[in-house]
Amino acid sequence: MIIYGIFAFVMLTLISCNSSKDSNEPIQLEEKSNSREVSITTSQFSSSQMELGKFSQQVFHQSVKTNGMFDVPPENKASVSAYFGGYVKELNLLPGQKVKKGQLLFTLENPEYVQLQEDFLVAKAQLGYLKSDFERQKELVKDHVTSQKNFLKAESEFRVTSATYESLKKKLSLMNLNPNNITENSIRSTISVTAPISGFITSVDAEKGMFLNPADIAATITNTDHLHIELNIFETDFPQVEIGQEIKFRLQKEGSKYYQAKVYLISKSIDPQKRTANVHGHLMNDDEERLFAPGMYVEAEIFTTTDSLPALPNEAIVNLEDRHYVLIKTGEDTDGIKFDRMEIQVGETANGFTEIKKPGDFNKNSEFLVKGAFNLINE
Repeated sequence: MIIYGIFAFVMLTLISCNSSKDSNEPIQLEEKSNSREVSITTSQFSSSQMELGKFSQQVFHQSVKTNGMFDVPPENKASVSAYFGGYVKELNLLPGQKVKKGQLLFTLENPEYVQLQEDFLVAKAQLGYLKSDFERQKELVKDHVTSQKNFLKAESEFRVTSATYESLKKKLSLMNLNPNNITENSIRSTISVTAPISGFITSVDAEKGMFLNPADIAATITNTDHLHIELNIFETDFPQVEIGQEIKFRLQKEGSKYYQAKVYLISKSIDPQKRTANVHGHLMNDDEERLFAPGMYVEAEIFTTTDSLPALPNEAIVNLEDRHYVLIKTGEDTDGIKFDRMEIQVGETANGFTEIKKPGDFNKNSEFLVKGAFNLINE
């Protein structure tokens, strides 16, 4: 408020521009023991665009300041690779591209795929014969027509081939090949790799012609449908934060544009190095999710307590040498409006208002000069 010191001269200039009746009427100041009376004409009040106001209840928060970033649940992230190594044959992916679950991402080629399908067809063909022989030997051993040795041999061969068949069948399924559709005429040397989840391609680490090992990540996919913010609070602030509390946050370097969220989960462990705990927050407006992306840095405040307190506009309060004053209206007559300068104690400041402590020292109908007080108090 002290930056307004230069306006004292401007105030006197404005007053001098009034009607001839008021142009020579200075503001009357009368010193008292513990206050100073200020008189101003109605014309001067109007021409200087001064305003009166009363106490109003304003919301003030106690908050924990923190920071963090946007993220998504683990189930909304996927690293795409292949269960079987192969050379990348077809690949048409770009970061930011939207994909659906089950959509083709790229194809791999490897002669080993052919051998795997051949082994499956051989096992499938043998299984039919071995099963028939096993059933026959089972009946013969009951009738004591064949030896126990022949029966056990037939059973063993059937069990081993059955296990091989089921194993190869499972491998083909992992290769996105339908075992029921594989015949001698449909053997292929390529397999398709599809999207495990719906979302957006966030990185592409493969390229055509490269050999992709099972442990290699070809691409990553992120589903942003459940975007949230992950904040870090110091252990000293941990007892103050509770589920359901409001979060006000903004993007880095975005200025005064704020968004709202709520505390959804609080970690029950403290990081031993950083001495912080994690707070998981959900956006209050789901439509705002499209404005953000995982990894965006945020600056936030968690409102731990909320109080409705009597307050006055910041402009009604003048700070002089670390003491705070207001002008309270004491009367009005044909000569003008009279005010007393009163010292006050202030508290929290938010949204253009300042908390007034000990409001009981004033009448609930007291009126204050809420616009133009600085110029009069500094006269």
